[in-house]
Parts: sequence; C-alpha cells; structure tokens
Amino acid sequence: MHLHPYLGFGGQAREALEFYQSCLGGTLDLMTVADSPVAAQIPAHMQGHILHGSLSSGPLTLSASDMTEDVGRTHSVTLALTTHDADHARQVFGALAQGGAVTHPLSPSFWGGTFGQLTDRYGHHWMMNVLPQP
Repeated sequence: MHLHPYLGFGGQAREALEFYQSCLGGTLDLMTVADSPVAAQIPAHMQGHILHGSLSSGPLTLSASDMTEDVGRTHSVTLALTTHDADHARQVFGALAQGGAVTHPLSPSFWGGTFGQLTDRYGHHWMMNVLPQP
C-alpha cells in the first residue's frame, strides 16, 4: 500500500503541477476534461480543466485535479518531504517558497536534522526534514 497526496485546485491544477515539477523534477501526466471519456457530461467552460494530473518523481507521486469539491476550504494537510541530501532540500525548499510564505526557515532542529515549513503560492503547506546521514 502506498499513500500519495491528491490536491484540489479551482482551475489552477495545470499551473500548480507544472510549478511543482519545476521544484521537484519528475514526469508530469495531465488529462483535461476535453481529453477524457466524460467530456460530453461536463460544461463547455470546464473542458480545459484538468480532470486528473499526476507528477511522479522517484518514490513521490503527487496527483491533482480541478474537479474537486473542496477547493477554497482551509488546507488541513501538510505535504512532508524527507531527505538526507541537504543541498537538494535547500533547492527544493527555495523553489517551493517562490510566491509563497516561509513559516519556519530551514534551520537546525533539536533532533539533529534540519527542518523548515512553508505555504506555497497555492495555499498548500509543506514541511522539509533533512535527516542526518545514516
């Protein structure tokens, strides 16, 4: 069993997933409403919306859609990234913070690693945890 986040956007799923891809790397697959088998059932103004998108980068899978009902609600989920690579962590953290807000800068933690938190430009919360090398 694997758990991966599925994020909702009100018309910004393509933009958000392309932004996350620029931060995290990986392969992006997008299906618009118009390209789907349910296109005829969806209003014309939504045909360009993302029905399902998926970003895969190593063990990470991040999915998103413009078709979720909870867009606009408070985001109660935090996306946590953990790595042993401090340089890569700083790069990803800085990229995700562009247009967003750092709520806890990447800094040494009491457990011996490095920790930081931010809210990205789409309102989603992220944690970065850099663990000491084993």
